[in-house]
This record gives sequence, structure tokens and C-alpha cells, in this order.
Amino acid sequence: MQFLQQLANGLVLGALYGLIALGYTMVYGIIQLINFAHGEVFMIGAFGALATYTWLLPQDAPEYVLLPVMLLGGIVTAVLVAVAIERFAYRPLRHAPRLAPLITAIGISIALQEAVRLYYPGATSARPFPQLISGPPIEIGGVQVSRTAAAIVVTALICMVALSTFVRRSRTGRAMQATAQDPDTARLMGINTDRIIVTAFVLGAILAAIAGVAQGLRFGQIDFRMGFLAGLKAFTAAVLGGIGNINGAVLGGFVIGIVEAMATQYAPDPFSGGAWKDVWVFVVLILVLTLRPQGILGERVADRA
Repeated sequence: MQFLQQLANGLVLGALYGLIALGYTMVYGIIQLINFAHGEVFMIGAFGALATYTWLLPQDAPEYVLLPVMLLGGIVTAVLVAVAIERFAYRPLRHAPRLAPLITAIGISIALQEAVRLYYPGATSARPFPQLISGPPIEIGGVQVSRTAAAIVVTALICMVALSTFVRRSRTGRAMQATAQDPDTARLMGINTDRIIVTAFVLGAILAAIAGVAQGLRFGQIDFRMGFLAGLKAFTAAVLGGIGNINGAVLGGFVIGIVEAMATQYAPDPFSGGAWKDVWVFVVLILVLTLRPQGILGERVADRA
């Protein structure tokens, strides 16, 4: 029973990582950019939702009103930040050596952390996040899962299916595939590649904001440093599942979450407990990349002509 409970905990944690990883895999799949500031977009989305709740909403409003409006506030905030990053930081470096945008991404990550720490009231310490999903936990075969945790897993799966369908079936999705394969030819065929790249950043920011709100609801607090390690693990999940692969990003997130939960409980002494859980995550990544460098489901980044 303890094993099943840890498995359930790992699935919930993995769902959060998967939502963030989708943003990494979207951007990398199109422009081969590792956007290390994406973790901070996730953090900004959570703080945007909290700011919406604190300053724009009546505290006595019902939960079914508060949660959607908070989520909308977080999404708008995250999208604005992501679009600004793409327009003013990454677009001028699009044809620069790959090291330049990578260093820029790290600089933006630190700048966003410090901006929230300095200018968001009380952000120097963890801020409480409103708990808006109430009710008794769901019990399945003796395993208890909170309603918030169940909602997170369902949301991650819905987002994966919706994003995959959008990319495969919609006109914009097909333009994204063409841009990923050969941006110059796509431009000659009439595709506005700048708009397509911005769309990828917007979609990634929406998913990151959803993950930020979900994390706040699950843990009851948010912190200006929450995006760094979560973003690093989400990038690990994207690589583990197969960078550029939408389904692989979510699968990698679930694998990372389960490994983290199981290592906390079952790793041999003295390597068990919360202090070692992050180490085991990256041990698994090293093993997978050693045995299967393209990731579990395979990399889906087209070779450019």
C-alpha cells in the first residue's frame, strides 16, 4: 500500500514536470533553443495568479469564480513575459552562435528571479497560496489522492492531448512543423516564421502558468526560487522523453516524478530521503542518455537542409 501511495505521489509530481516540459520541447522543436528562462515563466505565472487573487478579486467570491480568474491572470502574466523575452532577448540572437542565446537565457532566468524578489511585496520568503479545491480525498484501492492532485494529473493529460492534436491537425500546427523542419523554405512558402515562433512561446507560457497555479494549489505556497529546480527537472523530463516529442515530454515528466517519489522512500541508506531525491533523478537521466541518447520515445527534431 505504501508503494502504491508513493506511486500516486510520483504521478502527481510528474504531471507538474510534464506541463513545464511541454514548453521546453515546443521551443526546442522549432528553433533548437534551450530556453532556461522557462522555469521562471512558470514561477511568474504562479505569482501572476496570486497577484490577481490578492488585488483584483473579492476574497469572498466562490471558488468556481476565483480559480478560473486566477488562472487567467497567471496565464496573461506568463504570456506577456514569454513574448517579451522572445522579442527582445532571443529574436536578435536568432542567427548568433548557439552559446549566445544560451547565456542570455541563464541571465534572463536570474533577472526574473531577482525582479520578483525585489518588487513583489513579501516575496523574499514563501508566500501562502489560496487553497481553492476543497473536499475529502479520493480513495482508490486504499490509496488516498487529494482532489487537487487528481485535478493536476487530469489537467496534464488533457493538455498533452490538446497540444498534440493542435500541432497535428490545425493549420498553425502544420506551419509549426514546417518551420521546425526548414524555416527558410517555410518562409518562402508564405509562412510567417516569426509569428509561429512567438506562438510556440505563447503555448509554452500557457502550460507553464497552469503548472505554476497547480503547484501553488498543491503545496499551499510559492517562492521566487521555485522555477529554477522545477525548470531544470522539466528540461530533464523533456530530454528523457525525447526532446521535441510532445508525448515524450509528459512521459518523461511522469518518469522523473515517480523516480523522485520512489527514491525518497526506497533508496538504500544513506542515499534515501528528500536530500537525495534530486540526485537520483539525474542518475536516471545519465543512464537513459547513455543507453538511449534520443530519449525514451525518440527525438522529433527534423534535420534541417
